[in-house]
Amino acid sequence: MRKIRDVLRYRHSTGLSLEAIARALSISKGVVAKYLRLASDAGLGWPLPEDLDDSALERRLYQQPSARAPTFAEPNYAEVHQELKRKGVTRILLWEEYQRTAGEASFQYKAFCTHYRMWAGKLKRSMRQVHRAGEKLFADYAGPTVPIIDARTGEIRPASIFVAVLGASSYTFACATAGQTQADWLTGLGRAFIYIGGVTELIVPDNPRALIANANRYEPELNRATAEFAAHYGTVILPARPRKPQDKAKVEVGVQVVERWILARLRHRQFFSVAELDAAVAPLLALLNERPFKKLPGCRKEAFARLDAPYLRPLPTTRFTMAEWKRAAVNIDYHVEFEGHYYSVPHALVRSQVELRITRGTIEILARGRRVTIHPRSHHKGYYSTIADHMPASHRAHAEWSPGKLMNWAASVGPATGELVKRLLLEKQHPEQGYRSCLGLMRLARNFGGERMEAACIRALAIGIYRYRSVASILDKGLDRQPVTPPAQAELALPEHANVRGPDYYH
Repeated sequence: MRKIRDVLRYRHSTGLSLEAIARALSISKGVVAKYLRLASDAGLGWPLPEDLDDSALERRLYQQPSARAPTFAEPNYAEVHQELKRKGVTRILLWEEYQRTAGEASFQYKAFCTHYRMWAGKLKRSMRQVHRAGEKLFADYAGPTVPIIDARTGEIRPASIFVAVLGASSYTFACATAGQTQADWLTGLGRAFIYIGGVTELIVPDNPRALIANANRYEPELNRATAEFAAHYGTVILPARPRKPQDKAKVEVGVQVVERWILARLRHRQFFSVAELDAAVAPLLALLNERPFKKLPGCRKEAFARLDAPYLRPLPTTRFTMAEWKRAAVNIDYHVEFEGHYYSVPHALVRSQVELRITRGTIEILARGRRVTIHPRSHHKGYYSTIADHMPASHRAHAEWSPGKLMNWAASVGPATGELVKRLLLEKQHPEQGYRSCLGLMRLARNFGGERMEAACIRALAIGIYRYRSVASILDKGLDRQPVTPPAQAELALPEHANVRGPDYYH
């Protein structure tokens, strides 16, 4: 507008030629002639009115012809935009339906698509994507945190707000979590599926280390627990590209809405637990989903019932169990250690590497991707959880015996055998120290028979020897077949000595 004013001033005040004005203002002579013609058509001379600013001058110079009344029936572009989110619905199908309604006043297909694109271009950038019904659930955490006050100590810890948004309907879920750990992420996603009553084909989260082992731009790698979560719900997790928020623009807007509609309303409240904060979020979330759209018909709740809900996959029958994974080496005693407690594995895995899948109540042990055993989780440090089938045959046989069981066996052979076994167990500092001797006696009984075993024990008790090797020697030499005669004590004669007085001395 400044150069137009200069052209009018030079022409009317100085009388310069068009060529001189063009040279002075560094524009072409044709442009000078154009500006003078526009001013003449608008009835403007020099000086211009004082109240004529640049906007008013532009309107005077470039007067638009009055718009003609439309001769075509405009489609309901908002309805077209929503219907396109339904599976199987195409533009040509919607054009055919529009044509049947509008009749001769309808656009041709090309004009219909052009006008729809122009209308959609006026929406927010995040709305330009057409998300298929039931296809994607976008997830992220809100930036602001909420302080949680420990009522006992007064310590303040921040709680986070998890947000998930469905692509087609913008139906929103939000909940409070203690942090942004792997457990918090997966718990939030699981609660989101329960809230919407189904499972989407895809989950599009951010790139947190809690979920992604390798945040590669082209081939992101999920960590073990995240992959288990996806397999449990029968869905696919496709994280957004690093530093590309437009990949999850839907939830970026959802986070902003939650911050303004929920967190801003809770800013003056104090919370003493995450559960209390979560309870305060729930009613505001319901109001958010019932809040009418500004440019589209209905609200999030209505759009969800119409678009996403019919196409969600069913929830699994059981909820996902959060598990921690850890590698461990099998010790020579065929046990692995976790938090000070020892869990047995099959003895063939001694000195090999295994994986522990740790849940709140169980310890699952896998070797080469195959589960080999599962134990109830124990918090008793220094104790052992041992399954008998994991032990070698010799260890299992030893472990199956107890003092009572050994005594019952010995009594079944005979009273002398029972007495000998009793002495073997009682003479040791710990009964288990006598187990091997007793097991040796059992082997002798199998080899020589119970009758000879009882006879050998009678002889051993008679001569006062209570050892396995002595009984084995008696049986090996056949002494058990000979009669037992206790040794006779010879009468001792007193030697002649001055200090030996004899019984007569005391009379």
